[in-house]
Amino acid sequence: MSERRTAGILLVLVLVTGGVLAAESGLAVQFLGTGSYEEATVTVSDENGTELGSVEVTIANTSTKRYVGLSRNDALAWDRGMLFVHEEEDEFGYVMRNMSFPLDIVFVDANGTITEIYHAPTPDEEASESDLDVYRGRAKWVLEVNRGWTNETGVEVGDTVAVPPAAR
Repeated sequence: MSERRTAGILLVLVLVTGGVLAAESGLAVQFLGTGSYEEATVTVSDENGTELGSVEVTIANTSTKRYVGLSRNDALAWDRGMLFVHEEEDEFGYVMRNMSFPLDIVFVDANGTITEIYHAPTPDEEASESDLDVYRGRAKWVLEVNRGWTNETGVEVGDTVAVPPAAR
């Protein structure tokens, strides 16, 4: 075998092994390339059509973007959030992987109706992936905003989210 081929195989082994070790230690998120994100405005209204609040969102519309989520941020402005887009409505579970600030996690069905709201604290620093709380709900979209945003705006299960065209 040529020296060049051997060096290439060793490099692949180092990268794969390093990736496995990084994943086990929770560092994998730092190495994932996500590409650019689209941004849009999400508005929430009650059953009478009264606007309760709106946030500027970054759209996470790929599996990598959904996995990374907001974990690369140290904080989030009060009027900002992330909208996770799934191909179809289904049952999904979200965790607070590598998060440094608490969130409200809002599950939204294919009709734009809020089905679940969780007020998620930051995980313990020593928590492993298997120790993380899983927040489950039926959704096509999941909106993450600062913890307390839904309480302050009066957003509740049953309210309607106007999903922007960029996230459809």
